[in-house]
Amino acid sequence: QAHLVESGGESVQSGGSLRLSCAGSGLALDEYAVGWFRQAPGKDREFMAGIVWSTGSTKYADSIKDRFTISRDNAENTVYLLLNNLKPEDTALYYCAAEYNFYIRASAAAYTYWGQGTQVTVSS
Repeated sequence: QAHLVESGGESVQSGGSLRLSCAGSGLALDEYAVGWFRQAPGKDREFMAGIVWSTGSTKYADSIKDRFTISRDNAENTVYLLLNNLKPEDTALYYCAAEYNFYIRASAAAYTYWGQGTQVTVSS
């Protein structure tokens, strides 16, 4: 069954960096738009960044645009999210999602395929 698998989340100190991975299984990501979201307890799922694989076009939320970078690796069928200068308020469960489309949407409801999430915890 087609699905996504996130990895790379862990506990880090404020100011540190992490690289999150989103691997497609039974899903050719070069035909999809892929987005990264995060959700803290009691909060809505928040869009952070997205990429259209075929064109490389990207979209970022203003709140993290200067700190997070999305990229892809064709050979690995994987999308990455590089998190720099992490802050305690970045603590959340991070998800990737994919939709058979050629444009990026910020709404979680627009995506069909989701991973299980990977936890990022940032301490002071």
